[in-house]
Amino acid sequence: MVAITLPDGTVQTHDAPVTGFKIAGAIGKGLAKAAVAIRVNGDLWDLTRAIEADAEIAIVTRETEEGRALLRHDAAHVMAEAVKALYPETQVTIGPAIEHGFYYDFSRKTPFTPEDLEKIEREMHAIVARDEAIAREVWEREKAIQFFKDQGEHYKAEIIEAIPVKEDVTLYRQGDFIDLCRGPHLPSTGKLGKGFKLMKLAGAYWRGDSRNEMLQRIYGTAWENEKELKAHLFRLEEAAKRDHRRLGREMDLFHIQEEAVGSIFWHPKGWTLYRMLEAYIRRRLDQADYVEVRTPELVDRMLWERSGHWEKFREHMFTAESEERTLALKPMNCPGHVQIFRQGLKSYRDLPLRMAEFGCCHRNEPSGALHGLMRVRAFTQDDAHIFCTQAQITEETKAFCTLLLSVYKDFGFEDVVVKFADRPDVRAGEDAVWDEAEQALRTATEATGLEISMNPGEGAFYGPKLEFVLRDAIGREWQCGTLQVDFVLPERLDANYVGEDGGKHRPVMLHRAILGSIERFIGVLIEHYAGRLPIWLAPTQVVVATITNESDAYAREVCETLRKAGLRAELDLRNEKINYKVREHSLAKTPLLLAIGSREAENHTVSLRRLGGKDQESLALEEAVARLSAEAAAPGL
Repeated sequence: MVAITLPDGTVQTHDAPVTGFKIAGAIGKGLAKAAVAIRVNGDLWDLTRAIEADAEIAIVTRETEEGRALLRHDAAHVMAEAVKALYPETQVTIGPAIEHGFYYDFSRKTPFTPEDLEKIEREMHAIVARDEAIAREVWEREKAIQFFKDQGEHYKAEIIEAIPVKEDVTLYRQGDFIDLCRGPHLPSTGKLGKGFKLMKLAGAYWRGDSRNEMLQRIYGTAWENEKELKAHLFRLEEAAKRDHRRLGREMDLFHIQEEAVGSIFWHPKGWTLYRMLEAYIRRRLDQADYVEVRTPELVDRMLWERSGHWEKFREHMFTAESEERTLALKPMNCPGHVQIFRQGLKSYRDLPLRMAEFGCCHRNEPSGALHGLMRVRAFTQDDAHIFCTQAQITEETKAFCTLLLSVYKDFGFEDVVVKFADRPDVRAGEDAVWDEAEQALRTATEATGLEISMNPGEGAFYGPKLEFVLRDAIGREWQCGTLQVDFVLPERLDANYVGEDGGKHRPVMLHRAILGSIERFIGVLIEHYAGRLPIWLAPTQVVVATITNESDAYAREVCETLRKAGLRAELDLRNEKINYKVREHSLAKTPLLLAIGSREAENHTVSLRRLGGKDQESLALEEAVARLSAEAAAPGL
């Protein structure tokens, strides 16, 4: 008798060993059809594997993240079978599931081509159509090594040789193809369905070591059905259109060049956008009773050693030598803020002290990981640290979350996911301190009433944190804001305040950011709006463009009037046709264009065109200025 306990507590009893398929079928035909694997006492198993003892189980379906990962892993195996069928001389190496897809690395003398990808994809569909059974087999280690050597699969043999002696290995057979894998897998290739597509070719060194052979990597994407595949491909197409690097060029915002890897050259329009963003946040911080400070960028390593950053973060820090001293460019602002807090005697009456800085930080990111504005080596944070008592953590957390969500709403983001990240493997501080910090943040988070999901092991090295994740216009997620509870750094850097009892006490340090990296947030904004920024953020809010040169004088008057009203206006007097000017300024994503011809000059009016609109509206100049000034006002003014 085998007792199977379901997630809702229901118990199924079976007279003999039972498979996940049978368990799912007993619950319902729909579940059996959607099932791709089963969790047995927490471990992921094949649906066809027999459960021989009492167990707690959960059915994994194809539309879950776990289910999609399994589908993607199977897609990699089906691709490997297709490659071996078409190009038998090829060796297969490693093929995992990754976010949104999968890849497999192959060793082949002849380079694959885009045409090869089309052939491989067709063969994959044929394998799926044959609905080959996928069977799990357990082999002796030495037998498996010899089998793959006999097949000419030396990479697979090398992987197995790294497995401890006398340990059995798991292989999976589908049709005539056998691959090394821990599993689990789908019951048959037909369960994969048609929701996959091969995407691109790349190179990759064996085991990631440049001293080894360069392999050929084929990337693909796989989803639970064709509808989700099409939706993903549409998102990719939209993402390409919204790429902030391309739009940054078209809008003349910034550029990057090899002489300053990972740093941004801001053009006048881009720097205007940057300043508008910074001015907005500064105004919101002023309203929330933050004080703004500025700390040095180049600091002696002794401070970083005391803070713990030298030990935990050294490989990401840029250093310099001067007068036999080692200095480091700050990767973060927190130790500097503690130094300001320590100047002079602080009382409990001074707390909470909310200390903000638009701090320029540097981190030595790998060059291969850099990506436009999204990942850079030099960036500025809208950083702040709240020094408070333990009793103030909850109220400060609630106030910060209210501020953050209000800011995101002003920028057009109302779909925000909040994640609780607890202690990482590499951390500073004793477990008892972490217990206290995690409980304090958990209590504060519950008081906010926000819905929270867990992100295990992803806390900062000095404390647990909340991560605020935005969803953009095409459903992508961007982690921007954070709130971290830190009991460690005030202890390490000897920060104190005098309590009501007259004794010395350690403050709690809340590390918090709303935008995070300003550079990255600008990249997110550009892609979210596809360059069509809200009028209040647009570097150029309105262009005054002439239809004929006879109206130049009036166009200058209009532009000057707009500027005096506080609008960021530009003048276009070029001897070009108005349609050409409209197209050019549309490409630059200018939200408003005022066309000025002889009729407008005579009547003291303007013809208003909006970005993306086909119609134009004739307005008296005074009315146009009043309306556009109201539209262009920044939130909160």
